[in-house]
Amino acid sequence: MLSIQQLAARYGASQALFNVDLEVKAGQVVGLIGRNGMGRTTVIKCLFGLLPSVAGIIQFENKRLNGLAPYRIGRLGISLVPEGRQIFPTLSVEENLVATASRSTGASQWTLDRIYRFFPPLKERRQNLGTQLSGGEQQMLAIGRALMTNPRLLVLDEATEGLAPIVRAEIWKVLKELKHEGLSMIVVDKNIKALLRLADRNFILDKGVTVWRGSSPELSARPDLIDRYIGV
Repeated sequence: MLSIQQLAARYGASQALFNVDLEVKAGQVVGLIGRNGMGRTTVIKCLFGLLPSVAGIIQFENKRLNGLAPYRIGRLGISLVPEGRQIFPTLSVEENLVATASRSTGASQWTLDRIYRFFPPLKERRQNLGTQLSGGEQQMLAIGRALMTNPRLLVLDEATEGLAPIVRAEIWKVLKELKHEGLSMIVVDKNIKALLRLADRNFILDKGVTVWRGSSPELSARPDLIDRYIGV
């Protein structure tokens, strides 16, 4: 479904990515792993056209994405749950969801009713503004907003960061349900144990380079890799 090959990118004169490879197959969940500053969010920015690549190829369902405007990439069926949620603070919950709604490009159709079934607190607070929600409710809204675009590939950047344990558990439960429905996902998260329970394959970034790739059981069996590239 998605193929990233030898991706390189820079911020001004500073190069952030040197040689990144990543693949996602249909229905697969991929973990993008690494410490802060190793290039994970930069890869996501390149994928969505928010940062131009200086080398490499990004293809989604055999269509090259390099150089496309972000809205064109979104229309192809890729959606982002950004780090920091970035919901529309002056819109209500329902307005946030309706604002991004689009026709289905995947196997299932996401509607308001379906989002509310996934996240009952959002239905209860559907008339509240974004600024009136708790951090956990804002994260639910960010995920719901992304799903309303009816994506074929969902990308989540630190979707559980800063949340209470009970809310984090609810988010992981939702992601498990989405996987069960066959939605392809790329997940960036610091909770490695939970990520390995969800992901089929994982790619580790270190200083802008893909240094390891493999299945979750393979990575679980390599604590040395976790200590070297993920541990503090």
